[in-house]
Amino acid sequence: MDSLKRMNEAISYIEANLEESIDLAKVAQLAHCSEYHFKRMFSFLADITLSEYIRRRRLTLAAFDLKHSNDKVIDIALRYGYSSPDAFTRAFHGIHGVTPTESRNNGSSLKAYPRMTFQLSIQGGTEMNYRLEQKEAFRIVGLKERVQLVPTGDNPQIVKMIETTSDETYLLLEQLSNVAPSGVINVCANFSEEGSSEGELDYYLAVATTKPCPTQLSELHIPSYTWAIFEIEGDWSQVQTAWGQIYSEWFPTSVYEHAGGPEILASVNEKSEIWIPVVKK
Repeated sequence: MDSLKRMNEAISYIEANLEESIDLAKVAQLAHCSEYHFKRMFSFLADITLSEYIRRRRLTLAAFDLKHSNDKVIDIALRYGYSSPDAFTRAFHGIHGVTPTESRNNGSSLKAYPRMTFQLSIQGGTEMNYRLEQKEAFRIVGLKERVQLVPTGDNPQIVKMIETTSDETYLLLEQLSNVAPSGVINVCANFSEEGSSEGELDYYLAVATTKPCPTQLSELHIPSYTWAIFEIEGDWSQVQTAWGQIYSEWFPTSVYEHAGGPEILASVNEKSEIWIPVVKK
């Protein structure tokens, strides 16, 4: 399974550089994907964000160094990327429940987070319905907002945007829709690692259309892709579960990888489609 092998090569690089600055572009290169998609797949596979994994691993090694060396606390703090003793003490206490100095006392209880290794696990053979569809370039029109990436679960910025959009705007969007995927859709695009520890993306509440873009809305041109289109029946929790399965089960065991383009969610009456652009490995 090449995807799992690549993920483990990326983890090996991270482990070898816990005392250095970790080049996330290099990590993603080893995994043969973008930084965003590596972080997304990591979160679904590991049930923890990449930044939190790195933090826990560094603080695990820091605790070992405190116990088994006479190095100064400030030197250990700098070794694992903390610019001040105070920042290191806060982070260390948050994980271990004691300060770095207290950890050197005999009998101190510390936590250890071991290195992660990815393996294929068969978990009940949950059925996934999907089709592959080649689609020429098309255009979406809608509301746009730059939001902080939340790798899994609800994104509060997106939820607020959806809930505060007026009925008039929804009606306008529905009148513009004339290209598949039909109806009002959710589009995530232009993923970036800048601006926060987990990155940002452009979120569109939009429709696919050939009609002119009204002045109050934004537009995005989407190139021609092969799309893996996953069909889900049920509420939002089932959509989230399916999205996790796509990254943690379908990608690692398929002959496809993410093509790096936008991701689309189309939903009507608890029937949803997740559109993900793919290329053969």
